[in-house]
Amino acid sequence: MKRPSVLLIALLALLGLLTAACGDDSDDSDAAATTAAAAPDLEGEITVFAAASLTESFTEVGEAFTAANPDAKATFSFDASSALATQIIEGAPADVFASADVANMTKITDESLNGTEPVIFATNLLTIVVAPGNPAGTSGVADLANPDLKVVLCAAEVPCGRYAAQILETAGVTVTPVSLEQNVRGVLTKVTAGEADAGIVYVTDVTAAGADAEAVEIPADINVVAEYPIATVAASGSQEVGEAFIDFLLGPEGQAIMASHGFGAP
Repeated sequence: MKRPSVLLIALLALLGLLTAACGDDSDDSDAAATTAAAAPDLEGEITVFAAASLTESFTEVGEAFTAANPDAKATFSFDASSALATQIIEGAPADVFASADVANMTKITDESLNGTEPVIFATNLLTIVVAPGNPAGTSGVADLANPDLKVVLCAAEVPCGRYAAQILETAGVTVTPVSLEQNVRGVLTKVTAGEADAGIVYVTDVTAAGADAEAVEIPADINVVAEYPIATVAASGSQEVGEAFIDFLLGPEGQAIMASHGFGAP
């Protein structure tokens, strides 16, 4: 009689252990499911201040970002990096700043107005832009010194203006522009509208213009590689969405979009 009782007790004890183990697994699964259900999706809207040369590429990146995060949206304000940096310093409500040069991003970091550390997300090159068919026969940088050629450049404080000045100085060429534009798209528009014969813009601007413009290459030994940094703005109330946008931009899909618009890798 004693032996069956011992066996029965052992079996009951084993059954209890198994039941407890199953109960723990169930509890853990339930807890995990609850945690997963409670994890919030990325949600919110950000305003990205971005260099004018990023207009087409960032518009497409923004659409792809929202497609990947349906509850998150990026809207854009495009202008010269110098103008955007000044606006941020003066308190304009921006969440992310993407500059066409490091110098204007430095204005933000020097004032401790950046929320994240700036990171380079793309590069670009400069080129001469002319009308389709190159009616004035511009063949290179030296031709821009021709007083009969109507040349338009960016203003000196604008990244494309500073880059153009570096190129002209390196080439030993002096140019008297018919106008100085406040952003690179102003230069592009003057040429495509027939108000100027040539200008210096980014390679990507000519790509964006399509059949309305042609490029005259600037040799690598006098050209400038423009580096584009991006960071969140410290005053932004949407740091999570801003950081997610930057991560998306630096990721495979974002970089593929930038490359499709003619930008070089960081």
